[in-house]
Parts: sequence; structure tokens; C-alpha cells
Amino acid sequence: MKKRLRTLLIKTRRQVFSEMIGNNPSLFHGEGYDFSELREYQVGDDIRKIDWTITAKLQKPYVKLFHEERELSVVAACMMGGSLFFGTHRIKQEVVAEIAAILGYSAVKNGDLFTGVVLTEGGEKVDRPTKRIFGINRFVESVDSLSVLGRKVDYEEGLRRLFRRIKRRSVLFVVGDFLSEVDLALLSKRHEVIAVIVRDRFEEHPSPLGQVHLVDPETGATLQTHFGERSVAKYRAQIIASDKRLYHHLHKHRIRFVKVYTDEDPFGKLVRLFGGRV
Repeated sequence: MKKRLRTLLIKTRRQVFSEMIGNNPSLFHGEGYDFSELREYQVGDDIRKIDWTITAKLQKPYVKLFHEERELSVVAACMMGGSLFFGTHRIKQEVVAEIAAILGYSAVKNGDLFTGVVLTEGGEKVDRPTKRIFGINRFVESVDSLSVLGRKVDYEEGLRRLFRRIKRRSVLFVVGDFLSEVDLALLSKRHEVIAVIVRDRFEEHPSPLGQVHLVDPETGATLQTHFGERSVAKYRAQIIASDKRLYHHLHKHRIRFVKVYTDEDPFGKLVRLFGGRV
């Protein structure tokens, strides 16, 4: 295992197991219980289970009762195309690997099942569900070490196959840069889907570079061109339009999302997505 990856895993593990303290054992919550009934609050009840809407209506505190806790199924589907091999702070692929580690360790800490999925050229690789740190480390290493250059992925077909393979309702994180069109509507019908968008700030706000030699990281095609003010403006308009369509799609299907840049801490962004519970 590379020293850089080993350092990343140690840092991420420390964040998840040390900084998530108190009564908040995981990033994930709520899906692990079957609601049973409401009853009036009794001394000693957990105040976090108070139903404040009913309490306000009846002017008496009521708590929600639940059946025995069920284990969650947490799935991280990493979309591994050539465009991830880019970054000014660090490459996006490294950030995707770190996010996979955070999600995996959080599931293990909560006693939930974690399934790692790599969506790439030629299909998808679905790891066996695990509750072991060794299994998380192995998946993260596979994400970090994958050679993504020259890979152009058909995400539409890949996500359709993923729908057929992941049959149990899950908290399903789709992690990638979302620079290509991605349709999550089908997955959202069965799962609680959360999109984690990994970007580099330069690819959203590039500077004029003058005469450049560009290489498409997915196809390997090259282009000699002048990347000046007009080219930057045209490119920015395309990025804005693409993201507008993406956000509309996510809102339409009630899919939560978070954007993580390569110069940011993924752990903090994910915690804030789930209510700032640290």
C-alpha cells in the first residue's frame, strides 16, 4: 500500500472514530428503525425521540416508539472515469478514495453493512457487503489505485445495472465529478440516493492560458488551441448550463447532494450534509 494512501486511511479513520462523539455514532441515521407508535412522554425517555409536531398540537410531550433497530445497508458507488485524473490541489480520484473511506468507516462504526462499488469502463465491480475495516481498506485501495486515464464510462448503463444488482433498500452514495450527464431517477425509486460531487475549482473557474496542448483524459484525443478570454467564457457557460440541469434533476427526484472541492476536507462537508453532528 502506498504511503500516501496509508496516511489518508489513518487520518480518515481517526476522524470517524474520534471526532464523531457522544450520541451520534454515525453519519447515517433514521433508516435503521421501524416506527411503531406514539405515546405520552415518561420520565427517563430519550428526548431525541420526542415528536415535536404532535407535542405542539396536543400540548403534551409525545415520543415515537420504534421496533428493534435494523442494520442499515450503506453503498458507495464511485464513478471512475478518466476525468477524475485532474486536480490543482490533488487529483479528484484521491478525494473520491477519501470519501469512500469516510463512508465505509462510518458504516462500520455504526454496525452497518457497507458495499463498495466501482463503476468504470466495461461494467461495475461490486464488493461483497462487509462490516470489517479490512474490507473498507481493500475497497478504498482499489478506488485509489485504479488506472482511470483513457477510461470513458457509460454511466447510464452502469447505474441501470447497479439498480438490478443492489436489491435491498440502501443509503446509496453516488460519488464522482458529474461532468457527464447522470440519471439517478431509477435508483432513487428504491434507495435513498445521495450525490457527492467532486470537483477542482480550476475546472469550474479556469484562467486564460493562451496557446495550449490539451489531452482528453477519457479518450486520449489531443488538441492544440488558443484558450483565451472568449474560450474561457464559452467553457464557463457550458459548465454552468450542465450544472443547472444536474441540480434540477437532483431536486426533482429529492436527492440530497454535496459538492467537495479538491482543496477541501471531505469529512467536514459530509458531516454538515447530515446536520453537523460531530
